[in-house]
Amino acid sequence: MNQHSTIATTGKLQKNLVLWHVVIIGLAYIQPMTLFDTFGLVSDKSHGHVPTSYLVALVAILLTAISYGHMIRRYPSSGSAYTYAQKSIHPNVGFMVGWSSWLDYLLSPLVNIILADIYLRALYPEVNNWIWIVGLTLFMTVINLFGARFVARFNSTIVIIQLGVIFYFVYQVYILLTQGIYADGTLNPDKAALWSLEPFWNSMTAMGALVAGATVLCFSFTGFDALSSLAEETKDAEKTLPRAIFITALIAGIIFVFSTYFIQLFFPSDANVYFSVLDESQPVMIAALGHAEYVLPIIGAIAFKTFILYFAIVTVMASGISAHAGVSRLMYVMGRDGVISKKIFGHISPRLHTPTYNILIVGAVALTAGFTDLEGIVNLISFGALTAFSFVNFSVISRYALRDGRNKTPKDILNYIVIPTLGFIAVFLMWLEIEAEALKWGLIWGMIGVAYLAYKTGGFTRPAPQYNEFEDR
Repeated sequence: MNQHSTIATTGKLQKNLVLWHVVIIGLAYIQPMTLFDTFGLVSDKSHGHVPTSYLVALVAILLTAISYGHMIRRYPSSGSAYTYAQKSIHPNVGFMVGWSSWLDYLLSPLVNIILADIYLRALYPEVNNWIWIVGLTLFMTVINLFGARFVARFNSTIVIIQLGVIFYFVYQVYILLTQGIYADGTLNPDKAALWSLEPFWNSMTAMGALVAGATVLCFSFTGFDALSSLAEETKDAEKTLPRAIFITALIAGIIFVFSTYFIQLFFPSDANVYFSVLDESQPVMIAALGHAEYVLPIIGAIAFKTFILYFAIVTVMASGISAHAGVSRLMYVMGRDGVISKKIFGHISPRLHTPTYNILIVGAVALTAGFTDLEGIVNLISFGALTAFSFVNFSVISRYALRDGRNKTPKDILNYIVIPTLGFIAVFLMWLEIEAEALKWGLIWGMIGVAYLAYKTGGFTRPAPQYNEFEDR
């Protein structure tokens, strides 16, 4: 096994994050207001059952969050799923998990630039969108250069206001529903319909459609897992991060299910009736609510739409900033191991204590937002996320049940065999519904990784290099 006793850097990451910092970064990364952006797309895929698709996704996410907790306690590394698979299964497997995870982490900041561009084009259609793409990317990159704690402080107020906006939006939807008013202008005087099970289940419900919607919604939860990449900057990471990951996923899931229940009631018909572009649903949703004369009579519909869109821009940038922080840490660990250039990717600024080169590289990738569309990128992110989730569950079984022999007591069997197996099964169901185009490009990316790994390991005659970050416990 190739081990490296030195790191190609003169600086190091600082442990200065506590529980609330990490949860805030996670919620900002997840960006709860993304439920507005994905609603049209998921409503179409799930046949009008968005909250149920969120529940399906949440079950898979929480089971996998437990597996992340087990692995963080054993390997509190910023390498996340890459490190867990590397140490628990095989260094080559770890490399491929890390390589695939780039599709998740590296593309997430790009998605937030795309979303911000959509909102800004709705506000300023006459302005060239490249002005927004370049300006927002520069802003996101500069914020990250100053460290994860700075990111947490910047995001904390935004997350609180974001939750307030979601609550207020849903409350206004609730008021309209109590009056029997739907988004398409139809009326239903039956107030009992407000507490209908229709958004969750009806005669048209199909399990495959629900799982297809949940597969897209993996993107909505992306961020809970990326918190593990902050392990080397979190105080008492073995205790703090497992709690933070589970809390973040649970809070986000509750918000998503509660909010989309009322929104699905408000948009009861085929999503194509309301949204001409399914992956640009937020401006339409805001307009549908804001154009009713009884909503916000003081500031008016136009001011309401403008305020929400402006704030949506701020929230997606907060998410992009958190995503930017996560991927730069993953790249750092892979660089420190030497599987990619140590001089570039393993560098930590001695002054800023951040992986500055990686932050700049991620910023450059985000500039490609001007050439891509939201749905395609979201599907590719789902490929990377599902790969990471699958192998984190495998890693728990391999490390604890097989290597450590913790498979004798009922508690160990539950923790290290049953729960990760259920987590993998839940993730596998989403694999079955992934878009063919995303699967194709994901596999192409994987084959490039295999070719690179063959070069790096001399035709697989030796394992991928790894830094001896932990004593084998």
